[in-house]
Amino acid sequence: METNLLETERLYLREMNQSDYKELSLILQDEETMLAYNGAFTDAETQDWLDRQIKRYEEYGFGLWAVVLKETNEMIGQCGLTLQPWYDKQVLEIGYLFQRRYWHKGYATEAARACKEYAFTQLDADRVCSIIRDTNIPSQNVALRNGMTITETWTKHYRGIDMPHYLFTAERASI
Repeated sequence: METNLLETERLYLREMNQSDYKELSLILQDEETMLAYNGAFTDAETQDWLDRQIKRYEEYGFGLWAVVLKETNEMIGQCGLTLQPWYDKQVLEIGYLFQRRYWHKGYATEAARACKEYAFTQLDADRVCSIIRDTNIPSQNVALRNGMTITETWTKHYRGIDMPHYLFTAERASI
């Protein structure tokens, strides 16, 4: 039985499992959705992504979670918390990716806000971040609506190219 970890007005967030592969593929294998990652994922890369989330749940108790629309019980995206490298340290990041047909409906902001609250209240984090490519304006807007501000920049080398990124952060006092 799947357990919902977080609930918002319109969404449930729960751990992903192998049965979510098809819905996850709708996100990770869509060229437009994956522009910030420099292209869509292969079947093997999608499976690796799913396996990494499941390992994160076991190792840390959190990761990117399935975002399920209450109205239809459909997995429409993923949003959650991961530890990500930033320069020479690790930061607690709120990440989000949604099926394109669910963009511009406020779901990413709703899920990201729930993850921020979870990080502060359940994980006792002092700060959360979102690492966003400089060209990814929609994701930057979600971070801003989630009460975050740009605090640093860094160019990451990923999938063969240099990608400038912004570090958006929110401190515990800002929830």
